[in-house]
Amino acid sequence: MRHLRVLFFVTVFTLVPILVLVAAFTVGHSIAARSGVASIKIAAPAENALVSADEEYALSYEVSWGAEGNHFHVWVDGQRGPGVYSSKGSYVLPRLNPGEHVISLKLVDTGHRPTGVEKTIKVTSS
Repeated sequence: MRHLRVLFFVTVFTLVPILVLVAAFTVGHSIAARSGVASIKIAAPAENALVSADEEYALSYEVSWGAEGNHFHVWVDGQRGPGVYSSKGSYVLPRLNPGEHVISLKLVDTGHRPTGVEKTIKVTSS
């Protein structure tokens, strides 16, 4: 029984400091990765682009989350789309009726509260 107690204490006093260091590194790395200035870039379509009506169109983007951002929403003509959690890629826009349309990407935090960082473009479909 005494050997089990010794083994228990050795294991606890060896593993706990290692786990604490790993946890501290992980949290620190996560905070560092989320620091910096938040920004949103829409690579395509360009501002005032002409797109084909009644066809799906890929919106290409690149996002820097900053300290507060967790994901963003795509808004088309005032209608919010689902949350997007990848920092770079493309999002398929809904089919657009002929006319002018406003497309916005709005960065939000984990509680879906806007961070104030957003990018808006206008496109015309015909």
